[in-house]
Amino acid sequence: MKSSSQHRAIYATPSLTTEDRAVLAEIHQMRKQLRHVLKTPKRWEGGLRRSALARAIRGSNSIEGYQVAEDDAAAALDDEEPISADERTFLEIQGYRHALGYVLAMGEDDYSTFDATEIRAMHYMMLRHDPTKSPGRYRKGPVFVHDERSDMVVYEGPDADDVSALMDALVESLHSNSDIDPVVRSAMAHLNLVMIHPFRDGNGRMARALATSVLTRSDIGEPEFSSIEEWLGANTEDYYAALALTGQGSWQPRDDAHLWISFNLRAHHMQAQTVAQRVEEAGTTWIELDALISEHALPERAIEPMFEAVLGYRVRRAGYLKRTGVEEQTATRDLAALAGSGLLIPHGNGRGRYYTAGEPLQQIQQGRRARRKPLSDPYPWMRPRLAEAP
Repeated sequence: MKSSSQHRAIYATPSLTTEDRAVLAEIHQMRKQLRHVLKTPKRWEGGLRRSALARAIRGSNSIEGYQVAEDDAAAALDDEEPISADERTFLEIQGYRHALGYVLAMGEDDYSTFDATEIRAMHYMMLRHDPTKSPGRYRKGPVFVHDERSDMVVYEGPDADDVSALMDALVESLHSNSDIDPVVRSAMAHLNLVMIHPFRDGNGRMARALATSVLTRSDIGEPEFSSIEEWLGANTEDYYAALALTGQGSWQPRDDAHLWISFNLRAHHMQAQTVAQRVEEAGTTWIELDALISEHALPERAIEPMFEAVLGYRVRRAGYLKRTGVEEQTATRDLAALAGSGLLIPHGNGRGRYYTAGEPLQQIQQGRRARRKPLSDPYPWMRPRLAEAP
């Protein structure tokens, strides 16, 4: 048992290597290019931002075992009912959506008023649907992270008596380390919160939300595209391995956190490449969709559900109504025309009806995939190193 008078220091930011600094410069260059592209409003921009947020929500929750389709995550953004997610899972998704919405809304504020109370408030937003998880309150007892695959305890957090002081130290680091690059500061906030494990539940999601908050309150660029939550969700085993190698099974903040920093820089670099691909694809896709609109003499507003279908979403009448602002009769007519032309395929009846991509849109999907180039890994040595995790 650790003494409550010990281990009140938190993980310190390690020095960056020449390799790290080069990767960080490339990340910022890609972010700068994205900002330049989006400086002029694009018709597809809203749909791309919405899908980026849906992917972040889906990715962060998938790490905790809450699996949903991307369009159900988007439904949470739009306050719509899910198509396939069960009630419990969707409540978790909605909770994370509320916390992430707050993070984005506060993106223009600095850290002058940021304190531990705000972190607890975010936790409450995330888990208020389940009072048994003590939303907004620090844990009162020990905490152990259990790996279900190995049926072993893989991490023990610090004593509950130390949690409040450690969280205050974390917040102080966000104020005092303002000269540290926001990508690095974000990674350290993530690491310290997840290792302190201040709550009974939701610590991983809170750490990732805090990391995104650090980024959105910096000048890194487009907030919706700055998160690495999607990438972490798609690379969960690597994520856990990086945490395991850094944490070494218990609260040891004096250990070197350099691997964790490089892991996060790799995630940002890979995610930025992915976003750049999607931006390029969106412009090309809208040109192709414009041609289909003209070919089938459809109203220009019909391009919105077509774009969603190309993304792989299930299109619903309620969502179309909300995003276009047309009358119900008009929405019904538009969707019927899209289905009649073979651009959308209807499924189900009544309120449960939805539409998926028809053959012409499937061809656009296939073309997008065929044109994609492999991502460049800025740390080729990283995955073999992560494979050493216990």
